[in-house]
Amino acid sequence: MAEKRKPSAKQNTIKVEEINALYGKKPPQAVDLEAAVLGALMIEKDAVLEVLDLLKGESFYDDRHRRVYEAIVHLSVSLKPIDMLTVTEELRKNGKLEEVGGPFFISQLTSRVASATHIKFHARIVAQKYIQRELIRVSSEIQYRAYDESMDVEDLLDFSEKELFNISTGNIKKEMSRIDDILKESILQIQEASKREDGLSGVPCGFTGLDRITSGWQRSDMIVIAARPSMGKTAFVLSMMRNIAVDYNNAVALFSLEMSSVQLVNRLIVGETGIGSDKIKTGRLSHEEWKQFEVKIKSLSTAPLYIDDTPGISIFELRAKARRLKMLYDVQLIVIDYLQLMSGGGDSQSREQEVSMISRGLKGIAKELNIPIIALSQLNRAVEMRAGDKRPQVSDLRESGAIEQDADIIIFIHRPERFGITEDEQGNSTKGKAEIIIAKHRNGEVCDVPMRFIAEQAKFVDEGYSELEPLPALGGGAQAGAPAGGAPPQMKTFQSKMNSQPLAEPPTYDFNPNQAKGDIEVPF
Repeated sequence: MAEKRKPSAKQNTIKVEEINALYGKKPPQAVDLEAAVLGALMIEKDAVLEVLDLLKGESFYDDRHRRVYEAIVHLSVSLKPIDMLTVTEELRKNGKLEEVGGPFFISQLTSRVASATHIKFHARIVAQKYIQRELIRVSSEIQYRAYDESMDVEDLLDFSEKELFNISTGNIKKEMSRIDDILKESILQIQEASKREDGLSGVPCGFTGLDRITSGWQRSDMIVIAARPSMGKTAFVLSMMRNIAVDYNNAVALFSLEMSSVQLVNRLIVGETGIGSDKIKTGRLSHEEWKQFEVKIKSLSTAPLYIDDTPGISIFELRAKARRLKMLYDVQLIVIDYLQLMSGGGDSQSREQEVSMISRGLKGIAKELNIPIIALSQLNRAVEMRAGDKRPQVSDLRESGAIEQDADIIIFIHRPERFGITEDEQGNSTKGKAEIIIAKHRNGEVCDVPMRFIAEQAKFVDEGYSELEPLPALGGGAQAGAPAGGAPPQMKTFQSKMNSQPLAEPPTYDFNPNQAKGDIEVPF
């Protein structure tokens, strides 16, 4: 028995014929149904409208059928009648009539069916067979490329993600929905919102003013949060994610392309415990601080918060991981920090085109998973060159065209004190003040939301926020982050022995810091 030939792993494209020769099998096909679909298209004038969103030329396994279908589509686009005679003439004009078998072959197609009653059912089967063939082709090509030792593994993964993504997005169509079905779904959402005490219809971010304007982050929305460096973009989303995961017990995921997962968790610890970041870094905590640490950290250890710090992640890899997160943990919100560090993974000619692909991809993921996606973005230097209060504008977004178009909400973080502006127009101090500027809101109000930024804890809070149970006095007796001149109201006081005792050994915890499942990194 002759040995089967194995195609070279260095080939760029694997042909269907080679797969057939290798495995000795015919690929999935439905030639009779292809002929039935073409026949139905030529006997009923409006039948083509039923299949245009399901089939394309390459969906047909038989080359003759593919050429006939392409002629039918061309006639439809040209608003010309479609029947046996016009299709024959179109093929003759293009020099392809003899290739398909002449007028006799066309007449045979029309004789196979009496009506177009079942054309959509038949077309779906033809489309399914094409998807199966594409999956076989792509999986075989991935296998052959995997044998090539000279190929980078990251390139192979990127190729695999991209090809599978193209198959799913290019062939799986969403059916049209009747208004009454959509109304039922909408009414159910309204009823669910009415049962909530806070009256929010989306995912609450935990910031009262912002939730009041947005009614929570809405499903399928793409939200862009932008600011200049050091304005606190990461601090803002970490504060928000902490609220969502700890206070509302909603699963939330962060894809961090800039900071490591440990750095991010350290920031969360600082914000949650109120202990200074320098002490968290060095671990030089007193006995009382370790006790405070142990009590405060428990809420984070059980929070449904997931972090992936893969650098330069592509939109295709993000889509796959987002699907997995939704399936395994039912995440209600995904955050990307930040958009300009992502890779498009395609053959874009410019960075602007690549960012456009990423932006469209993020909006597509939000719609597919039916969850809000928040993407952080950088602003260009124009805002710093601007005179006056230096408030950012939508035009300050880097590669702003596609981002501005795709985003449902665009938010800017503005802290005047970072620009050296110490007083506002009324003469009030700007220290610790932040403005959340809603510059675009597709389904709601455009306005400013005042907030506070606690620099010592690197976290954002509501404007009227006050600690009910702040940390005990540190150092010389003033609370970390408290204004000079004494302790704030309702502050607890402790004996000064906490400052005279030597540093304590850190307590042990019963949770495992390496509980990550799969390739999704869990901070606790």
